[in-house]
Amino acid sequence: MYPLSSDSTKIIPTSKKERIRMAKSETVRNAERLVEVMMKGNDASHDAAHAFRVRDLALSLAHEEEALSSSPISLQIVELAALLHDIGDYKYLKNPSEEKIVEDFLEKEGLDTDKSSKILAIIKNMGFKEEVNGVTNGSYTPEFGVVQDADRLDAIGAIGIARCFTFGGSRNRVLHDPNIQPRSDLSKDQYMNKDEQTTVNHFHEKLLKLKDLMKTKAGKARAEKRHKFMEEFLKEFYLEWSGKA
Repeated sequence: MYPLSSDSTKIIPTSKKERIRMAKSETVRNAERLVEVMMKGNDASHDAAHAFRVRDLALSLAHEEEALSSSPISLQIVELAALLHDIGDYKYLKNPSEEKIVEDFLEKEGLDTDKSSKILAIIKNMGFKEEVNGVTNGSYTPEFGVVQDADRLDAIGAIGIARCFTFGGSRNRVLHDPNIQPRSDLSKDQYMNKDEQTTVNHFHEKLLKLKDLMKTKAGKARAEKRHKFMEEFLKEFYLEWSGKA
């Protein structure tokens, strides 16, 4: 039972469980506000809407994973990591101090060291550039799997196509050039250096590879449809480019 405050219209939670639940909700709301502020100047491929989609996808995948669905702690780790994963992204970094924004936020919110460490580890290692470099090496936590899968699902399919061309346009990248071939067997440094690449080549260098890199059963199932959509898009794109359609 909750005792009433002096204002009888308000209820003050007294149980530890209820106080923790409300604190988590407030932390999530603060994370959402931080995302909106920090990602406001980004192009639409990496804006706040992207972070919110990834959060929703990650929680949806987590509820299909038995190891996560019954753990409020795991779900909080998943939600916060998904929301905050692109703050300090090297592609949008304005100054080195931004790399510590998420760490400082978690500390300010009073998250314990174990939770913070797990969230930061997910964010640090979930990028494609890290897997290219072999960092994940087949070992990952369930929380990591659903957050990474969610981010990758948002990179493929209809939204993935829209995001790819949005980002390419924001960097004045060439749309397509048949004389510039996609690169294969990329190192991390090569992947991060996109100066000479076209937007369409990004499909072959990354996006079409993501289906086979999904970590969760639910992620793999959802990736199939999005992957096929991209394949059909590219077939039509090349036909139209060559004047055959």
